Amino acid sequence: MKVAVLSRNPKLYSTRRLVEAGEERDHDVQVIDPLRCYMTIASQRPTIHYKGEELQGFDAVIPRIGASVTFYGTAVVRQFEMMNVFSINESVAITRSRDKLRSMQLFARKGIGLPVTGFAHSTLYTKDLINLVGGAPLVVKLLEGTQGIGVVLAETDKAAESVIEAFRGLKANILVQEFIKEAQGADIRCFVIGDKVVAAMKRQGKEGEFRSNLHRGGSSSVTRLTPEERMTAIRAARIMGLNVAGVDLLRSNHGPVVMEVNSSPGLEGIEKATSKDVAGLIYQFIEKQAKPGRTRTKGQG
Repeated sequence: MKVAVLSRNPKLYSTRRLVEAGEERDHDVQVIDPLRCYMTIASQRPTIHYKGEELQGFDAVIPRIGASVTFYGTAVVRQFEMMNVFSINESVAITRSRDKLRSMQLFARKGIGLPVTGFAHSTLYTKDLINLVGGAPLVVKLLEGTQGIGVVLAETDKAAESVIEAFRGLKANILVQEFIKEAQGADIRCFVIGDKVVAAMKRQGKEGEFRSNLHRGGSSSVTRLTPEERMTAIRAARIMGLNVAGVDLLRSNHGPVVMEVNSSPGLEGIEKATSKDVAGLIYQFIEKQAKPGRTRTKGQG
């Protein structure tokens, strides 16, 4: 098979592993920077061009679209779909999962466990909003934040008011969420492929840090999921319409709660923690699913 990995940096661990795993399975794998693609949009013969040449003959595409390039990156994925190339994660599913507010609303509608979450445009009713999510301590999150950036723990109502007003003063969109104290600075990353959790790890924040992101100095270890945690992760990925997803859960007193679903989950942490060939498992899925014209994924808008 001829496979395109859409990535801006071929030296990243995840990109390198996807190339290695594909070549080990005798696939022709090319890394393509989506921002350097240019396209002709036509009903008869849509095309994608890269470095002066037309991209042709691809059987599948693996999007590794960073949050900062979602708009153009998903446009490139959509163009491949128009050319009847199978995308392991469809463009609409990537866009859906990047919208944290929309994701939370979809999860709530389907009965997925969530932290109590508030959202507001005006700061006139900030005190009431804080009370609605249970008061401090609480977490304030930028909707556009990634890797733990733009996530603040407010330990008092007064501090929460100040943070919310500061973010809104910068015209930033935010979520306000209850703080799951019993998680003790740890979360669970579930790596979902298709209808299975193929690997899971516990991420523990460093001492004094409530964020568990490995980019923030957290540590990882293999963990055993409960049946409820496993099913929650699978359902969350399905609701987003993602075939490959990193689903982040917290262990709360009222069961697993979903924090986020990532459409381009990193491979380094999960492969090193679990010693599993996750990149190879992605290709196993592609080999079974990729067919000409098959671009639809499960899920809903």
